[in-house]
Amino acid sequence: MRFRPLLISLCFALCPLVSSATTDSEELLIVNQTEHSLLLVDPKTGTTLATISVGVNGHEVAVSPDSHYAYVPIYGNAGVGRPGTDGRTIDVIDLREKKLAGTIDLGKPVRPHCARFGSDGLLYVTAELANAVFVVDTAARKVVAEIPTGQIESHMFVFSPDRHRIYTSNVHAGNVTVLDPKTSSIITTIPVAKVIQRIAISPDGKEIYTHDQESPRIAVISISTNTITHWVDLPATVYSSTPTPDGRWLLANSPSGKLYVVDLKTGKLARTYDIPPALGEITLSSDGTTAYISCAAAGSVQVLNLATWKMESPMVFTKGVDGIAVLPL
Repeated sequence: MRFRPLLISLCFALCPLVSSATTDSEELLIVNQTEHSLLLVDPKTGTTLATISVGVNGHEVAVSPDSHYAYVPIYGNAGVGRPGTDGRTIDVIDLREKKLAGTIDLGKPVRPHCARFGSDGLLYVTAELANAVFVVDTAARKVVAEIPTGQIESHMFVFSPDRHRIYTSNVHAGNVTVLDPKTSSIITTIPVAKVIQRIAISPDGKEIYTHDQESPRIAVISISTNTITHWVDLPATVYSSTPTPDGRWLLANSPSGKLYVVDLKTGKLARTYDIPPALGEITLSSDGTTAYISCAAAGSVQVLNLATWKMESPMVFTKGVDGIAVLPL
């Protein structure tokens, strides 16, 4: 993997974000759409420790707060907004026994996708066909609430750091919905572009980022005003992004086969790396020293060391690797 720094005057070239990458106390959970499986992976060696079969198709994975279970929403066999099967379940994996432990039926076909735990211990999952975020009691294995988004294809979401707000990216609606999970109500909807993909939030909760799919740019949205403050222009469109823990850099992957590093202080492109075409996810190690970028078509997870800003040897699997979650040990 070639590393090609841009010739710009940035002090971070001499001042790494962290001193060294340490991932000794975690494993990775990686969903493979094509193989219909959840992989448990040792990030130090790239070795697959276990493979658990799940439904058709899982895209994303969430880990329970006690690290005992993983939850894989079963989306279906189509892309967003395309004809295909409509998933209605979430598969439950016992991470200690390394086996499928059950299935949560959501009551109707909704194409569940992005799942995250709230501070209340409940599992929140986007339900695209219901134009909503479902709230699931994983102990009772049932839906206990529905939070309407009012928009089609609410695909991904993020919580604010205090968990008092939810922000959904609504793909072909081209906007972001702001939700109050306590009252299950819509606060506002923020227009962005004709088509967007995915969403990220700054560590301090002051900005969110979503990605125009028709123009090569990222929308930067102020949480305080719920408006776009500016755009970050890039050489090619990007699919997903993740900020570094210090809030200084935004990592963004592109279907064109690039990984971009944006300086959030200046809003300018700082570094570019060659990677396989990326329509997957960027996940950071629990200590924030390593970035993992899933590249489904190549069947690999690219690895960026944030201490050295160098690409390391990728983890190679089979085609279809997508959602990644960190499992603390």
